[in-house]
Amino acid sequence: APGTMSGSGPEAAQPNDAAAAGLQEAEQDWAAAKAFYDNLVTKRPRPPKPQHAITVAVSSRALFDLVEERRIYEEQGLEKYVEYQQDNENVTLKPGPAFHFVKALEHVNARLLELYPEDEERFDIVLMTNNHAQVGVRLINSINHYGLTIERFCMTGGKSPIGYLTAYLTNLYLSADSEKVQEAIEAGIASATMFASNKDVAYSDTQLRVAFDGDAVLFSDESEQIVKEQGLDRFFEHEQLNENKPLAQGPLKGFLEDLGKLQKKFYAKNERLNCPIRTFLVTARSAASSGARVLKTLRSWGLEIDEALFLAGAPKGPILVKIRPHIFFDDQMFHIEGAQKLGTIAAHVPYGVAQKYHKSA
Repeated sequence: APGTMSGSGPEAAQPNDAAAAGLQEAEQDWAAAKAFYDNLVTKRPRPPKPQHAITVAVSSRALFDLVEERRIYEEQGLEKYVEYQQDNENVTLKPGPAFHFVKALEHVNARLLELYPEDEERFDIVLMTNNHAQVGVRLINSINHYGLTIERFCMTGGKSPIGYLTAYLTNLYLSADSEKVQEAIEAGIASATMFASNKDVAYSDTQLRVAFDGDAVLFSDESEQIVKEQGLDRFFEHEQLNENKPLAQGPLKGFLEDLGKLQKKFYAKNERLNCPIRTFLVTARSAASSGARVLKTLRSWGLEIDEALFLAGAPKGPILVKIRPHIFFDDQMFHIEGAQKLGTIAAHVPYGVAQKYHKSA
């Protein structure tokens, strides 16, 4: 990372000078763009600067139901797929697994703009897809049909979009393509593979509800490794011995942190009871045997979680039915599948030791 190198003298200073020059140039570009757009009259909120925003990149197959289109692509090839999309560009796409989550993000944005009209710290949703530009019209028409505010598109024409995630300063990437998600996780970007629920469920229109698993999602997989390799008794013993040692962070810790920052903006306006964001920890850990370390870790990070549910190995699906989250993040596919069956939109985080066991199974 810039600024972490040791040493002194001109050679040590060069990377920081280059970074400062790059930042100054980026600020000048934004100032020029802002000056141009300030002369244009519009009621639509402008996208925030990426360095201020919480950028959520969503693939087209996560945002919309493209199952039939995907079948055409796989069976008939790219040209027939593009032709089909163009012939149907005025046919609105149905919502996909990330659709309700995106709608909830936009509701939070609307509330933030009411309270902080000049503040740019809010969600910026980017459509990040390897679709070809010829398909863009149908995507734009569908986005406008649902009244979504998605102004930034990245359409890579069959190439992997992962390289653009860093350029967009992405905080969270959601896709229906597990290989792309794995690639993004390995690049250090919080990512998950989206799975639609198997039931039609009503979701809150007034509150973004996000549920997280603990180990290998918010936290590292160090404790999960002990469970897999040494058993539960050794795990309980390890957690009690290390109760006051914070767990290392997992891939979604940063996104929980982002949600917490926005929550505090509402609290500062005396809106705690009417906050449009609510977070949940839904973990297979048992409270008495291994819960204290989790709560103390969150406390050491300065993070709050609104509700913590320790299930002691019980299925997560029935609890998630009561919560009705817009998205539930977990690293183990059997929890994802259990959530799906009961109507929860789930997102698989391919991180940690559980992936080794899942692949071998």
